[in-house]
Amino acid sequence: MRFWIGAAGVALTAFSAPASAQTEPQTPIYGADLERFDYPYPVHWFETRSQGDAVRMAYLDVAPRGAPNGETVVLLHGKNFCAATWAQAIGVLAEAGYRVLAPDQIGFCKSSKPEGYQYSFRALASLTDALLDRVGAEKVTLVGHSTGGMLAMHYALLHPERLERLVLVNPLGLNDTVAEGVPYADLGTLRAEEAETDRASIKAYQQRVYYQGEWRPAYDRWVDMLAGQYASPEGDRVRDAQARLSDMIQSQPIVGQIPEIDVPTTLIIGQRDLTSFRRGSAPEAQRESIRTVPEAAETAVNRFPEARLIRLPELGHSPQIEAPEQFHRILLAALASGD
Repeated sequence: MRFWIGAAGVALTAFSAPASAQTEPQTPIYGADLERFDYPYPVHWFETRSQGDAVRMAYLDVAPRGAPNGETVVLLHGKNFCAATWAQAIGVLAEAGYRVLAPDQIGFCKSSKPEGYQYSFRALASLTDALLDRVGAEKVTLVGHSTGGMLAMHYALLHPERLERLVLVNPLGLNDTVAEGVPYADLGTLRAEEAETDRASIKAYQQRVYYQGEWRPAYDRWVDMLAGQYASPEGDRVRDAQARLSDMIQSQPIVGQIPEIDVPTTLIIGQRDLTSFRRGSAPEAQRESIRTVPEAAETAVNRFPEARLIRLPELGHSPQIEAPEQFHRILLAALASGD
């Protein structure tokens, strides 16, 4: 399976599209770098070099609308998401007085997808840290969703001095699914899976795994965002990046280092999330032993030096999309209080 983004980051091709897929709307063509997909706020660019290549990161930088509280929140998207999917959260946080930064990581969305790039969480964390230097952000709170939560944990190991706290929303990385029985997939296998990804498979995966079999018209925008990259003339560049990013997730577990994350952490977990990275590729007899994100969170919360777990019983993988008002209340409370 292909993940994310994620963040989210799970295999989209592992589930067949429903019969209704024959009547799916035509896939928009947004470009491999989402050139024709509108973001909710002005897009800024951080131009730098990485692995010998010139790269640029797209990011949103939204000033407080209410009385500034002097704090900065950095929103990290998942593998099947972009900075744009934080649109409502950005507005709520800005109204509450926060400066909000939301980057597209290298390999995703509007940012560069260099040919042959060796994706690693440390590389993405280092680029994110360089972006914070560039924009003058000092101490920040990281809010990471799905694969973005896994990135946030890696960042916390590298730069704990920069963090006020971590908020992890249905993050990957709370368990190692390969160690639990998912077979390792080489890059060729992951590329072959990506070759089968289209609008119907993206929607089918998200409907089953993220939204408990339900679907709302509002979700279609985010399906189109992803599908519009794949369907573009340079779609193979997107597929290669996504395959390499899946390899990053399966090959660079963080769970063993959770006790070293010495930053106050809040886990916000939709309990109906079925996300479990590449679980569908495991032998059927082993699948039940491979934990989903909510199952892994129950154990992982006790391994952080300082963490609390907030359970959302009726929600799935993306509570910020599924129930934004409820999620925003919880997020604001988590940011404003140490309780």
